[in-house]
Amino acid sequence: MNNMLEHSRLRAVGDLGQQIWLDNLSRNLLASGQLAALIAADGIQGLTSNPAIFYQAIQNDPAYQAALPQLRTGLATPEARFEALVLPDVQRACDLFAPLYRESDGRAGFVSFEVSPRLSQDIGGTIAAAKRLWAAIGRPNAMIKIPATPAGIAALEEVIYAGINVNMTLIFTASQIQAVRAAHRRGLARRLQDTSSVQRIASVASVFISRIDVAVDALLENSADGSAVALRGRAAMAAARIAYHEWKNDGGFAVFAAFGATPQWLLWASTATKHPDQRDVRYVEGLIGPDTINTVPDATLDAFRDHGEAARTLDADIEAERTTMAQLARHGIDLETVGQQLLAAGLLQFEQAFDKLLALVE
Repeated sequence: MNNMLEHSRLRAVGDLGQQIWLDNLSRNLLASGQLAALIAADGIQGLTSNPAIFYQAIQNDPAYQAALPQLRTGLATPEARFEALVLPDVQRACDLFAPLYRESDGRAGFVSFEVSPRLSQDIGGTIAAAKRLWAAIGRPNAMIKIPATPAGIAALEEVIYAGINVNMTLIFTASQIQAVRAAHRRGLARRLQDTSSVQRIASVASVFISRIDVAVDALLENSADGSAVALRGRAAMAAARIAYHEWKNDGGFAVFAAFGATPQWLLWASTATKHPDQRDVRYVEGLIGPDTINTVPDATLDAFRDHGEAARTLDADIEAERTTMAQLARHGIDLETVGQQLLAAGLLQFEQAFDKLLALVE
């Protein structure tokens, strides 16, 4: 009975129309049966990865270490060795989610793998890498991850036009969301002009949450105005709820939906609570709503299974959230500026993780 109760907490989120994805991937996760168990018992509907995740996995998993000597002999570059090491695991994860992908008619069951962070300012390089990785993985439920830099957003149009699933990542601002949405639709529009199918081309816009609050709260702490304290921990969810409200009320996708296209869903990323005094599942509980995704790390997943509460919370009082944004502005907080700084920091973090993991295989 207790296990059924624990599992129902996660499955209850799915009943409300939101997919829970796991933000982790390693060979041990697959070989141990843990991922299969999460899919079967907890209803996990997808998976994300990034260079930092793979660095930890390669560093700590003996199975990867055992495979490295042969790869060093047979492959010339560290990046080729890295891909040869982990792409089979991406494929295995895709295969585990394949039944869900089929049952959902291509709306769930995705596994994300990121292009090299070194390409974040290279449009042509990103397009070429996305096509190469898509072909190498060879699974219809793979999703190629591209950072939402200006170059990445320009590449998105071309990659969608090529019929490739895309996870646009490192989104921190409303302007990024709007640009990503527009590029996605331009790619679909070009396919329609060519009389190509727009069905089963999936895309998500990964909006980072907790990092926004960490940055904004640090600015609020420096404010001489005592009312700033009441705004701590509120910026990220207010921005996310407003973004969801605007997404729901945007009728511009109807022309593509008429041809069977799948909408570009909002995905909440960076949803582990960073502040020890705050509820550890607040960024899961506070962002539940239909046709969205929340990708969570293992610890947050375990915490929600233990004591999370599933309720539809994205449909908050939008005017109250807009008031929060106005109050932040009065305290000198510009979320666009904060977001651009976080994007630069996030790119640097992933580049450093990528450099370290290439050093491991070199």
